[in-house]
Amino acid sequence: MTTDNQALSVFEAMGFKKTISILLKEIRELYLENDLPWVVGYSGGKDSTVVLQLIWEALSNLNEDVRCRKQVYVISTDTLVENPIVSNWVSRSLQMMNETAKKTKIPISAHQLRPEVENSFWVQLLGKGYPAPRPLFRWCTERLKIWPSNKFIYNVVNKYGEAILAIGTRKAESQIRARTMVKHERSRTRDRLSPNGSIPNCTIYTPIEDWTNDDVWLFITRTENPWGLGPTELLELYKDATLDRECPLVVDKSTPSCGASRFGCWVCTLVARDKSMEAMIANDPQNEWLKPLTTFRDLLDVNNDDHLRDFRRMSGRVQLHKDGPIHGPYLQHVRENFLRKLLQTQEQLRSNAPEGYHDIELISQEELKTIRRIWILEKHELEDSLPRIYEDVVKKIFVDDADYYHCFGFAEMKLLQEVCGDDRLRFELIRELLDLEWQNRNQVRRVGFLDQFESAFKKTFYDDELDAVAFARHKHELLGKVSEEISDELTDL
Repeated sequence: MTTDNQALSVFEAMGFKKTISILLKEIRELYLENDLPWVVGYSGGKDSTVVLQLIWEALSNLNEDVRCRKQVYVISTDTLVENPIVSNWVSRSLQMMNETAKKTKIPISAHQLRPEVENSFWVQLLGKGYPAPRPLFRWCTERLKIWPSNKFIYNVVNKYGEAILAIGTRKAESQIRARTMVKHERSRTRDRLSPNGSIPNCTIYTPIEDWTNDDVWLFITRTENPWGLGPTELLELYKDATLDRECPLVVDKSTPSCGASRFGCWVCTLVARDKSMEAMIANDPQNEWLKPLTTFRDLLDVNNDDHLRDFRRMSGRVQLHKDGPIHGPYLQHVRENFLRKLLQTQEQLRSNAPEGYHDIELISQEELKTIRRIWILEKHELEDSLPRIYEDVVKKIFVDDADYYHCFGFAEMKLLQEVCGDDRLRFELIRELLDLEWQNRNQVRRVGFLDQFESAFKKTFYDDELDAVAFARHKHELLGKVSEEISDELTDL
C-alpha cells in the first residue's frame, strides 16, 4: 500500500490541463446520462472543495436548458460543536454558493444540516450523561454527522427513486480508507461509481479517489473558485491549522505537503490533542480568544473517568467486567459542573472574541431546555438546578415556557439530602419515589405504576458500589450454576 508521499500524481501521465479536461467530460456525461439528482458532500475542507469545483465547472460548460433539468444538492453537516472559525468559514461558503448559483443559473443549492436537538452533543453528554466519546464508545459520529446526512439523502432517494452522492474520498488519505475503497470497487459497474453500503438506491461517485494531497493543492491554487472564494483563502486556513505553518507545493517526493491538519469538533476526545486548534492559536495572536475551548476540552479528556460516572448503566443495571463494574453515565454533580464550566467558557469567548463572534453560542437555548426536561422528568432531579446555574453564570433569567411545577423543589431536596447524609442511593430512591407519586397523582388507573416503583427500588437497593458489585457477581455465579445444571440434564436425556 503506498502512502500519500509515495503515490504518483494523477497529472504525471497527461499533464494538468488534459487530465482535468477528461475528468470534466466524465462528470458531464455522467450528469447527462439520466435524471437522477446529485448530492455533494461538502465539509469546507480541501477534498470536498475540489469535488464541488469540478462539478460546478462541468455544469457551467453545459447549456442552461440542459444543465437545469435536475438539481444538485450540496450538503454540509454542522455538528454544533465545530471549530468556530471553520464553522463560520463553511456557513459563509454555503451562502456564497447559493447567491452565485442563483445569479449564474447553476442548478446547485447548498444546505446546512444539523443534528436533531435530542441527538446533539450537549443533550447526550450533559442531559443523558453519556461519557465523552472514546474509540470503543464512539457515540458522537452517527448522531452528529451520519444521521443528519443520511436523513437528507434518504428524502432525496424517496422523492426521486435514486440518487448519486459525490464525495471527496481519496485512497491516499490513509491505508484504512484505501482498503475500504478497494473493497467497494469489487461491486462497481463502472469507474469511480460504487454502491452505498448504508443507503439503498444511492450510488457513490468519487472523482478524485486517486489524487494525492499535492494534486489537490495544485488544483486549488491553479483554478478559480466558482462561488467567489479568494485564491488563497483555503490555503491560509490550512496554514493556520498547521503547527509549522508551512504549506508548500510539491518540489520532489520528499517535500511535505499542506493539508495534514483535520478540522473537527472542538470537544473531540477521540484524538490525543486538537492540533489544528492549537496551531490556529499559536500561529495568529488574534485567535487567542479560542484558548478557553482547549481548556474545556481538556476537562472532558480524562484517562480514567470512573470516579465521574455512576457504577450503574443508564438502565440502572450493574454490568461487570473483570476489573469491576462497567461504569455508566456521568453523575449529577459532574453534569452540573460541566454545564457551569461550559457556560463560563461561552461567556469568556463572547467577552474576548473579535467582531462577528460576540454572539457565539456553544450551547443553544433549545439544548438547554431539552437538558432541563431530561434532568427533571427522566432523571427525577427535582432540584431543577439548570435555571439557577444559567442565571448564576450568564446573569440573565432562563426563559422556558415548559411548566415543571412540583410540590418539592430545591429547598426540600437539599433538606432530604442532609437527612440522607452520604447515602446517595437512598437519597436517589426517595427522590424518585416522591416524583413518581407526584407524576401519577391525577391518574384514576395507575397502569404501570407498580412497575415504576419496582424499577426505582431495583436501581438503588444496594448499600454502595461494593455491595452492588458483590451482588452482581453472586447473581452471575448462580446463573452459571443453573446453566450447568440444565446442560447436564440435557446431556442425560
